[in-house]
Amino acid sequence: MSSRPKNSLLVELPLLVWLVLVWGALWGDFGVGNLLFGALLALLVTWVLYLPPVQLSGRFNLLQFALFAVTFVWQVAKASVGVMLVAILVGPRARNAVVGVELRTRSDLLLTATGHTMALIPGSILVEVDRSRWTLYFHALNVRTPEEAESFRRSVRQVEAAWIRIMGTREELTALRAERRGGGAAQSEQGDSAAIGSPVTAEQQIVGGRRGDVPAGSTGTTENPRAAENPQTTEEDRS
Repeated sequence: MSSRPKNSLLVELPLLVWLVLVWGALWGDFGVGNLLFGALLALLVTWVLYLPPVQLSGRFNLLQFALFAVTFVWQVAKASVGVMLVAILVGPRARNAVVGVELRTRSDLLLTATGHTMALIPGSILVEVDRSRWTLYFHALNVRTPEEAESFRRSVRQVEAAWIRIMGTREELTALRAERRGGGAAQSEQGDSAAIGSPVTAEQQIVGGRRGDVPAGSTGTTENPRAAENPQTTEEDRS
């Protein structure tokens, strides 16, 4: 019987401290005795409710993170206006889609960061994670054609690229730079920066005059992520 991998104390320590603080806050008692009892419970919880070790890259770029944070706040505000315009100008005529996006990374941490970042930008919500295929599925607002679904995929992969620049492994960062040099459209526009752009959804469509009419040849609201991938998308995907 093989032994399960163990997290190091350094990895577990922030979680243990957080659990102890939560215990103290719940009881409203930060006395030494209560905190010691909370520490024992925290050790018991982390031992019984086992989580696999989180593999860290050992790097964190503060400058890229600061750039990401500023552009993220701007995109949240901008997307909020876009969703408001959809509600007012399009209403029930909006056509939505479930879009699958296969990521480059094989890191649980970056997978989670990418999914949560996109979920916090109004206009889409994460509905499923397929860890075996490293694919995220989003319900995206007012995405009605394969072209718009592909634009949404590029925006997700741009967020993923930003997180790779912030805290991805050196191998992932090298592969990302090689992809950019190879002529990937999304990477060429972004450059070697963690700044992110807004997902292509409702606001840009309304400004373009496509209020709620279903384009000719539209196949419906749900997009098959694999059937819709074109050769360029396949070239961008990396293991």
